[in-house]
Amino acid sequence: MSAPSEKKRPLPWMAPALAGVVVGVAAWLLPASLRSVGPALLRAAGDYTPSVSGYGEQLVDQEKSGAAALVLQAAKSLHDPQAPALEAALQKLVARQPSYAAWGGWDPFLDPIFNLKQESGHAADTPVMTFFLPEQARASLHATLDRSGSLGVQDLLRLREVTGTGRFVPVGRPGGQPLDATLLLAAALYQSGHLSDPLQRHLRDLAEIAQERHQLGELEPTLLDLLTLGRRFDWGQISELVHRTEEVTTLDEFARLARVVPEQLPQFYAAALMGDSADRVAQYLTHYGTAGAADLRRALVDGRGAVQLLLRRQLPVNTHSGPSLTLAGALVLAHPGVMLTLKYLGYLLAFFLILRGLGNIVPSRVESDGAGPELRLGLAAVFLAGLLILSTEPYLLRAAPTSDFRARLPVLLAAPPPVHPLIPSSKTTMDTSTLVSIGVFLALQVVIYLICLRKIGDIDDQEIPPLLKLRLMENEENLFDSGLYVGMIGTAAALVLQVLGVIQPNLLAAYSSNLFGIICVALIKIRHVRGFKRLLILQAQAAPSVPATVAS
Repeated sequence: MSAPSEKKRPLPWMAPALAGVVVGVAAWLLPASLRSVGPALLRAAGDYTPSVSGYGEQLVDQEKSGAAALVLQAAKSLHDPQAPALEAALQKLVARQPSYAAWGGWDPFLDPIFNLKQESGHAADTPVMTFFLPEQARASLHATLDRSGSLGVQDLLRLREVTGTGRFVPVGRPGGQPLDATLLLAAALYQSGHLSDPLQRHLRDLAEIAQERHQLGELEPTLLDLLTLGRRFDWGQISELVHRTEEVTTLDEFARLARVVPEQLPQFYAAALMGDSADRVAQYLTHYGTAGAADLRRALVDGRGAVQLLLRRQLPVNTHSGPSLTLAGALVLAHPGVMLTLKYLGYLLAFFLILRGLGNIVPSRVESDGAGPELRLGLAAVFLAGLLILSTEPYLLRAAPTSDFRARLPVLLAAPPPVHPLIPSSKTTMDTSTLVSIGVFLALQVVIYLICLRKIGDIDDQEIPPLLKLRLMENEENLFDSGLYVGMIGTAAALVLQVLGVIQPNLLAAYSSNLFGIICVALIKIRHVRGFKRLLILQAQAAPSVPATVAS
């Protein structure tokens, strides 16, 4: 008896499958994402950059005690281990310059007007409006600013004569001191050069329009925001903020934060200074709301580089992205597009190799039948890679969290627990259970796939006529459809477990069982069963026919 003419496989079936697993794991560990930022990437961006306390010490070195005091509050709320060192440095600075502490530092513009070296009797971080509201202070400020050659300063001062106001009382009437002090505050910030160039232009344009119409109009909300900030920030603090502000809407956002969540304001203030943009902080909070505030706190824990990365990309943090290669973070930061492409190509190659390896289980006569096996493998790999990308990129299909800032509802009424930089959270996250469920469903379908392929191989190895093999294949139809049955059972079980609270609610986890079942049955019946039956039919037709016996 001659040996079967089966082709010799160049590699064991497990070799390409294991290679695919290795490639897939390596691609999964790359901290690159399309519409989110992973915690590993934040940590890589924050490496070798100042922490919150480290940045506060830089402010102390610049003798900006007011801004450093707010950054110290943020560092304490984040449990920064370097906060005591910052506090000691700040206390030393205040002890050397006690008269400047109330103003938040020395300022060359205010010194001739208020004689900052003279002890004012006020505590550190005194709101600037405390100094600007008294009549004598307003008279001194007006006398100094009136000599300014700046058109913007003069436009703001002329608004003291405007009587068309809304919520403010005009300056010339009883109760007009707040408007007068706010106009002087805006003019003083303008004259001292603390305002950013775009914000200067906005204020000047709004002041010119207000003069023409003899009404504060659109400028009044901005003045109200300055009044709110001036009642909470000292001169040094508000100067640092407006220097990093380009839009008047940003002042509105920070004023609203100061009214609603004053206990969290130091963190957002520190993010604005460390990210060199108050506008990006306001934009991020407006877009992502409470979830965005938590992401900002997480970035503050990782350092200044992490804050700058988050504000520059304006993307949410994917806290459920799983483990990542920290060493690859620098490469992802340097070449984000290239590394993301490599990651997705890695998924594609991984599934191609795994499917190729699983296909080696089938006997060669079955495997080689049918047109374009490599194309079918490629299409299946693309589908599986796309499914994996969707499961690891939650913001591709899911919209960003609804912003409670945009709706102007009470924001962040309950502050989330602070993030401790040294103690990692041991709590199982929602998407961890989701990924485990998806992995279990996928493993079940892989087992069914292998069982079906083995059954086809057993039938093919039997030394029986092709028509009998064809009958045996038809007898195994229920086995070949078992992937669908298991998929539906998995979906039903997942939904029941979600209702009972055993796993976190997520429709992707439930319906992935059905999806994997459909894929499994499609691969078996289209790629393998159909091709094998076609081969058997052709073999039956080619076999010599047995002549019928005629009765005599």
